Amino acid sequence: MINFPKRWPASNPDIIQLYSMATPNGQKIGIMLEETGLAYESHLINIINNDQFDEDYLKINPNNKIPSIIDPNGPNGERIALMESGAILMYLAEKSGQFMPEDEAQRWETLQWLFFQKAHLGPMLGQFGHFFKFAKDKTTDNYGLERYTGEAKRLLGVVEKRLQGREWIVGDRMTIADIAIVPWIKCIDFYEGHEALQTHSLPNVQAYLTRFMDRPAVQRGVKVCSL
Repeated sequence: MINFPKRWPASNPDIIQLYSMATPNGQKIGIMLEETGLAYESHLINIINNDQFDEDYLKINPNNKIPSIIDPNGPNGERIALMESGAILMYLAEKSGQFMPEDEAQRWETLQWLFFQKAHLGPMLGQFGHFFKFAKDKTTDNYGLERYTGEAKRLLGVVEKRLQGREWIVGDRMTIADIAIVPWIKCIDFYEGHEALQTHSLPNVQAYLTRFMDRPAVQRGVKVCSL
């Protein structure tokens, strides 16, 4: 059986245990848990202090990243540990019966946009933030910054076009695709990158961001496992 990490003991071992930090990837799961109302307990994994390399934590997330969960009431009533925010969102959607469309075509649309975030929007915005905010004085040329700025702008343009005439990425209700996408767009605030990415030219994205962030459960969820 998967054991709970010793450094982060479970006060209530009968509910979902979240191990995370309030980065964009971590916020996805905090938001999902708050929105679904599933009972959970949160534990801060401070990646600045390298908590993610703790020997016990590596047993539930061998990739030494956040977030991770342990659900004591997993498939067949057995305890399960999960890593990777996209997989966790899918798991919690199925467990709760929320934020995944029942219509089969819309379900596949939701998954494709979830994977769009995981494969493209998140990684490229992350690289943009690295070169724009943290590595300005650590490189000898502007190649990295120019590459990732251009790609981040292109991907934001994809989202802008998708949102034309829509409130949400798929259908008329929020899904796990939105829960995956918006925290990364919101992270542009942290990178102080709005001017560089010309987000003022993206009215659909701006309205989408506001609509998402105005939800009370989202406002609670973004603070889960914060420093």
